[in-house]
Amino acid sequence: MAKADKTATMSRLHSAARLARTALAARLLAHGFYAGQDQIMLALDREDGQTPGNLAGRLGVRPPTITKTINRLQAQGFLEKRASNADARQAHIFLTESGRETIRAIEKSVKKTEKQALKGLDKKDQKALFKLLARIEANLSNEDLVIMDDDAELDDA
Repeated sequence: MAKADKTATMSRLHSAARLARTALAARLLAHGFYAGQDQIMLALDREDGQTPGNLAGRLGVRPPTITKTINRLQAQGFLEKRASNADARQAHIFLTESGRETIRAIEKSVKKTEKQALKGLDKKDQKALFKLLARIEANLSNEDLVIMDDDAELDDA
């Protein structure tokens, strides 16, 4: 690579991620969600009743950030906190009925953004991109690369 191009790949990756997040944020805002709130909602849809610390770990953010976002989502009526049966000092976060009803809108927003981002890429290109991004994630998180049956993932797109 030429000297001027040494950071080109990271710049493109950063730009694509930023543009994808901006496009998704615009779609989510139409449903009353702000950046990051969708990730908490989807994580709770997969496994309801997680603790704030567990959510923070899974989403790769600091606990104070999760707490602030949970409080906002609770004020919006999408989440509720309940004391743990084992330890009343520990809270567990649950989707409310209203929160469950909004999951479909979040998923639809994510799908539309993904469709926009992948426009012009055939299934083979999409599969290759998926594997490359998985490799980058594994490299940056110092984890071993594990690729599940991503054909099912792409078939949903």
